This record gives sequence, structure tokens and C-alpha cells, in this order.
Amino acid sequence: MNPLQNTEPKEVFKWFYEISQIPRGSGNERAISDFLVKFAKDRNLEVHQDKAMNVIIKKSGTAGYEKSPAVIIQGHMDMVCEKEASSNHDFLKDPIKFVVKDGMLYADKTTLGGDDGIAVAYALTVLDSKDIPHPPLEVLITTEEETGMGGAMALTDEHLQGSRLLNIDSEEEGVFLVSCAGGANIHVFFDIKKEAAKGKFLKVTVGGLLGGHSGIEINKQRANSIKLLGRVLYNIKQNEKINIVEISGGSKHNAIAKDAYAVIAVENADAVLKIVEKMAADFKGEYRAVDKLLSLTAAEAQNPLGQMFTKELTHNIIEFMAGIPNGVQYMSMEIPGLVQTSLNNGVLEEIDGRIKFTTSVRSSVKSALDEIVDVLRIQAERCGAEFKKASEYPAWEYSPDSPVRDAAVNVYKKLNGKEPVITAIHAGLECGLLKKTLPTVDAVSFGPNLYDVHTPNEHMDIASVERVWKFLLAYLAELKN
Repeated sequence: MNPLQNTEPKEVFKWFYEISQIPRGSGNERAISDFLVKFAKDRNLEVHQDKAMNVIIKKSGTAGYEKSPAVIIQGHMDMVCEKEASSNHDFLKDPIKFVVKDGMLYADKTTLGGDDGIAVAYALTVLDSKDIPHPPLEVLITTEEETGMGGAMALTDEHLQGSRLLNIDSEEEGVFLVSCAGGANIHVFFDIKKEAAKGKFLKVTVGGLLGGHSGIEINKQRANSIKLLGRVLYNIKQNEKINIVEISGGSKHNAIAKDAYAVIAVENADAVLKIVEKMAADFKGEYRAVDKLLSLTAAEAQNPLGQMFTKELTHNIIEFMAGIPNGVQYMSMEIPGLVQTSLNNGVLEEIDGRIKFTTSVRSSVKSALDEIVDVLRIQAERCGAEFKKASEYPAWEYSPDSPVRDAAVNVYKKLNGKEPVITAIHAGLECGLLKKTLPTVDAVSFGPNLYDVHTPNEHMDIASVERVWKFLLAYLAELKN
């Protein structure tokens, strides 16, 4: 049952609830994509579904708007799937369960999917309406935005003629985004080589971290568990003999890694425990202002397979972990407070007989992005690893002349009696790729207040959803000419 069924705007929350019943993690969008196609066909609306499962739904302009330039309303259908350790939620089959608290909408120990389900809900409500004035609409809902913007990368201009783009994928009401960072995902691979295990086995665990969005919240200087684990292992290696038995950390390239661990083989377990204990105290001191629940522990472990990584492989992995940068690298010299360049050590995993590191690099300056990519390449090659750059996407550059931005500002001022904030974001938005596909499109990005996205604490401001809905209605009415 939808706890928001009597909450305004009712239709928006109705559709947000409906799509939340459909599992839609990145890479698992077939069901939600087909749902959107059926929605359109049931209403005799023109619809196109491409090979990437992007969906475009078209609706004619209402009376008086028939000849107005078409407007693209755009968002993405996929969501980040994160949950608390105590949750039994299965993102492949279970619906999202809503929890309402203090005017906020949460999920039950999982990500909510407000990023970017709210854009889908707004769009479906407009498409379903019979009394909302609007120009001709092209609703574009893309796939795999959260894992590298695969849907937007696969998009063509075959079914899109709109010259004005409203991207509803921002997370702060009253803030209009007019530029975003470009980025790339970097994959580094170490071939696993093992030998017979000896010594005592310890499991070193970093946990209790807040995590968060690796673009939007990277400026908060939150701890990254993979980076901390690398520091611990390097410190141990400098003082004691060590071989890695097993290692893992993080879960998504675009989420600050919250948890990481390594099972290690050592000769002097007591000495290693003392090193870990000291570093735990150091970490708590370093991050007491931003990650108060940070924990670093070491405990006796088992090694049922009786194998461990070779000394050389252990050395190379630890050197790589300790040597790669993480977090904010440069701040913008043009926009106060804006991160220009950063990277996030997102995932550390064993896959297909190799250890794989995935790092997300972002920058609004292409040359600075290239510099950080080169740093990672150099470090990978120095440590005997394979380097691969993937999922590169362009920045969305600021346009000094933007009628769509000007209209958004005017409508916001009329509704709220104050100026909105016009700024850029240190995260990848699909606007950069859409501008590449549609070079002349004029774009702006906005949305309601969302907090702690990409974490199980993700929540959405219910009143803000209504205010942004009223803004969207007024904005569409304004875009007549």
C-alpha cells in the first residue's frame, strides 16, 4: 500500500509508487522499460524503445501550444541498489518499501530510487493528464545512467526533434544546473597468482562509513574504505611479512566505498594487531568530524583453501592501493566552492581470476581529467597491472546564451519571490551526452530536494516534490514560444 496515496501531488506520488514496485537497478531495466512502453500504448501515445531500452514517448501540444517548439523532458529509469547489512531486500525481485518520517520519504533500509524515479513520475503525470497546458513533448527516459550513462551513449537523434531540454535529475530545489563534469571509469586488473599458505590468518575490516555519491558528496571529504584499507596494508607490509589471501571493497563506481576487507597471512599476528589498533585510533582522529562511526578491526580468520597470493602480487596490489590518489584533486578557479577534478576508488573485487579495481574520475576540465587518468595508468603499469579506460563521457559546458535557463529563472522568481541559484555540478549528467547527440539543444537541470542518494539513507523531501511539481507546470506553460 502506498502511504502517500493521499499526499499532494497525488498523481506524482501514485506514479512514483507504481514504478517503485518494479525492480530497476542499473542493468536490470527490461521490466521498467516495457512498463513505460505499455503506459504509452495504453494512451495511444507515440512511443519508441531502442536496443539500449531507452524509451521516448511523444505527446502533442495542448490547445494554443500545437505549434510551439517541442520540449524534451528527460530523466533515467535505473537506480543505484544499496542496502543495509541487516536488510534481506532482493533488488532483482522485491518492490521498494516506503517509509514516511518527518516529512521525508525513505525506503526500508535500501536506496529509495528518488534518483531518478521522481523524474519518471513527473513525466508520467504530465503524459497522463488531460488538463495541463504544455508544448509538444518528447519524454526521454534513459537506461544505465548510474553505471556509466550507457543509455545516453547509445541514443541517436532519430526520434528526437526537441530544441529545449528539461533534465530532471538534480537534487536541490531552487538550484538550476547549467553545466556538469565529464568523466571516465578506469579499470585496473591484476592476474591472481597463488602459492601454499602459511602463517596465521587475520581479517582486517574497514566499516561504518557514510559513503555517498562520489560526485556530489566528494567535497565532504568522507573516508573511502578502499583507500583506508590500502593504507593499513601498506603500513603492515612496511613492518611485517604479509600475503593477501582475499580482498574486497566497495560496491559501485559512483558511490564512495563504505566497506572493505582483506584476509591476510602473517607471521607475527600480535604485531599486526598492534599496528591495526594504532591505525584505528589514527583514522578515528582524522575522520571524527565526518565519519564518526568509522571502524577498523582485525580478527582471527580461517583459510579453508590453504592458499595465498604470491609475495610479488601482494606487494603490487598494496603498492597500487597506497599509491593512487583519491578524492578532491582540484577546485574550480571560476565557480567558488565547486570541485573541478576528483576521483573515487569505487570497487575492489575478485572476478574471473583477477583482482579488479574500478575508479571513477570526474572533471569539468578535459585536460585535468586526462592528467588523473594518466596518473592511474602510470601507477597501474608500475605495479604490473592491466589498465583500461571505459565509459568516458563529455562535460556539459556552460552556455552564456540560454533562453531555457532564462525562462526557468523567471518562472522560479514569480513563484517564490526570490532568485534561484545558477551553478554547475561536479557529477556527470546526461546533458553532456545529449548535447553531443543534439548539439543545438538548450538545456537546464533541476529537481526536488534529495538527500544521501546512493545510500540506504536516501530520502526525498515530500513538500519539495510538490513545490517542484508546481514549478514544472508553470514552466511548461511558459515555454509556449
